[in-house]
Amino acid sequence: MRLYLVQHGEAVPKEVDADRPLTREGGETVRRVARSLEHCPDVHVDVIFHSGKTRAAQTAQILARTLKPAGGVVEGKELSPTSLPWGWVERLKNMEQDALIVGHLPHLRRLNALLICQDENKPCVAFQYACVCHLTRDESGIWTIRWMLVPSLIP
Repeated sequence: MRLYLVQHGEAVPKEVDADRPLTREGGETVRRVARSLEHCPDVHVDVIFHSGKTRAAQTAQILARTLKPAGGVVEGKELSPTSLPWGWVERLKNMEQDALIVGHLPHLRRLNALLICQDENKPCVAFQYACVCHLTRDESGIWTIRWMLVPSLIP
């Protein structure tokens, strides 16, 4: 199974808009990332999950327009910034679809740490807006990081 963990794009401050939609630059950065993923032969996404928060939903929709997941875009439970990651660890154990999760910190950092280090307090990836961390799960259930794409690396 392939799993892509994506932090949402840059959002406006809550003092400006309580819904926190993506900034213009945040949306453009997510589009650049999507175009890069489209040309990567290792990328395949069956379904995209997001937290339901505006910035995550917008990020998911931008990625879906390019990656065209057959399972579409789905609001996932327990993906808010402060959600506990254990539910997703269990859900991913039985999932066969290649999935992309658009989420928030600290949840993404904790989920990634549980999958890779089996300890949510040992962060092993420095997430940033619109970055992608690609993980794979082998037949024995072991997760590994295959690569990470940060927007600053995209020309």
